[in-house]
Amino acid sequence: MDNETAKYIINYFSNLLTSAERMAIKHTTSTYKLEHSTSDSMTKIYRDKGWLTSDQSVLDLLKDGYDNFELNVANRIINQNSDNVFLNNCPKCNKLARTPYARQCKHCGNNWHDLIVGQFKLEYAFQITGRQFFIVGQIKKGEIKPGQFMDLTMLGLNKKPQIEAIEFALKRQDGKAWEDIGLGTNELTEVEKEFIKSKGSFETPFDIISER
Repeated sequence: MDNETAKYIINYFSNLLTSAERMAIKHTTSTYKLEHSTSDSMTKIYRDKGWLTSDQSVLDLLKDGYDNFELNVANRIINQNSDNVFLNNCPKCNKLARTPYARQCKHCGNNWHDLIVGQFKLEYAFQITGRQFFIVGQIKKGEIKPGQFMDLTMLGLNKKPQIEAIEFALKRQDGKAWEDIGLGTNELTEVEKEFIKSKGSFETPFDIISER
């Protein structure tokens, strides 16, 4: 793994960091900010705020330098949580895009926005025994059909399950009525289903794509 990939994993999948790793990053950032400061009072403020640490177990993570720390952390995350990490590689040159959500390659300029056919906003999710798992919400853009795929990267899940069924349900609340739309799939594990349920209503829509 190179340092670019390590930084990408740490920046965009920070929810997978341990508390000690978070503290090591905070300590390094604070040390850098104080590098040109001659004020002892500033150092004391940073320590009082918990931005610096004397915890040897945290400092040991940084003993070989910050670049090696990032590589070690990224490798640990990949080894322990590979299913939750999405490396957004360009379909043309296979190099890493700038972010997990980018649709244009910073290296070769390839653009794959045409794969996106719609966007969907998650409100909740559920499963009835013997049926698909349904991700329920509202279509925000495009036309969504069975056979397309849900790119769940935005939700923090490295998965693109196929839409196998679409169902509609009329909802009423406070004198208003609207149709919720359920996108059904059988391609998620029980752990992944619980993860999506725990998200509840998610403000940012995720992409619906034509291929994965």
